[in-house]
Amino acid sequence: MNRRKLMLFLGGAVIAPPVLRAQQKAMPVIGYLGSVSPRSRAPLLAAFHRGLGEAGYVEGYNVAIEYRWAEGYDRLPSLAADLVGHKVDVIVTDGAGVLAAKGATSTIPIVVFGGGDPVTAGWAASLARPGGNLTGFTIMGRELNPKRLDLLSQLVPQAKLMALLVNPDSNVAETQIQDVQEAARNKGLQLDVLKATTKDEIDRAFASLAELRVGGLVVGSDPFFNSRRAEVVALAARFAVPAIYEWREFAELGGLISYGPNQAALWRQVGGYVGRVLAGETPADLPVQQPTTFELVVNLKTAKELGLTVPPSILARADEVIE
Repeated sequence: MNRRKLMLFLGGAVIAPPVLRAQQKAMPVIGYLGSVSPRSRAPLLAAFHRGLGEAGYVEGYNVAIEYRWAEGYDRLPSLAADLVGHKVDVIVTDGAGVLAAKGATSTIPIVVFGGGDPVTAGWAASLARPGGNLTGFTIMGRELNPKRLDLLSQLVPQAKLMALLVNPDSNVAETQIQDVQEAARNKGLQLDVLKATTKDEIDRAFASLAELRVGGLVVGSDPFFNSRRAEVVALAARFAVPAIYEWREFAELGGLISYGPNQAALWRQVGGYVGRVLAGETPADLPVQQPTTFELVVNLKTAKELGLTVPPSILARADEVIE
C-alpha cells in the first residue's frame, strides 16, 4: 500500500465512526407532564415503568424521559410547550394536563390517563378510532360520581344534606357538579358544593362541613385531591364526616369507602401504550380504553370510629374490607 492510499485509509478510519453514529437512531424521549408532585405520583410512576418495560423500553437503557411537574394547573401550558420545544417523541399526561398538551402540539403523539369523556371533550373522534394525535385511558370519574353518592347514602341513610368537593380549575368540574346534583335530586337529597384549589381552601371546605351539618361528602375526581389524599383523609377524620373517594389508596390511608378503577393497573397499561407508540403505532388508530372493573373498598375501622354500621349489601359487594 503506497503512502497516499495509507493516508486515505487512516483518514477514513477517523471519519467513519461519527458517520456511523449519525446514521444510528437516537434514543427516543418521552415527555412526562405531571399536574402534581413527583412524590405523590411515585407509586403510579413505578406502575407506568412496569408497563413500559413490558413493552420493551427501559429508562436510561433504550429510552429517556423528560419529567415536568406543574404541582398545580397554572404551569401546565408552559411546561407542555417546553416539552414540545425539546422535540420529545411522545407526551404522557394525566387528565389535568390533556388540554395543555393538546394546545401545545397537534403532531407529537399524546397518551392520556383520565380527562373525562374524550369525545365530549373534543380530543377524540370516537373511542374506537380517536383520529388525532391523542389516545389513552379514561377513568370514568364523572360517570361514577352518582354511584358514589348512592353508596354513601346507603352508609348514612338518615342524612338529608350531602356535599361534593370539587376543584373549580378542573375542565370537568362543572359536569361533575351537574351529575351529582341530578343524582341528589333523584334521591331527594340536598347537595352543597364545596370548591378548593389550594391546601388552605381544602381546610376551609372541611371546616364548613360541621357548620353546615353535612351528613356525608363525595370527594370529586381530581389529581389535586389524589395528590393530597393523606391530608384529605385526616381532615375527614378530624371533622368526623363520612366520605367516599375515587381511589382505593384513600381507603387504605383510613378513608371510609372508595369506589373506582385500580389506578396502578391503568398506569401500567399507559406504559404499554407509550411503548406501542414508540414502536410505530399511531394514536389515531389506538382505541381509547375504558376501565372494565371497579373496586369497592370499605374501611370497617373507620366506620366504627364514625359510629356507622356498614350494610350487609355493601360488605357483600366489597372487593376488600379493611379491619
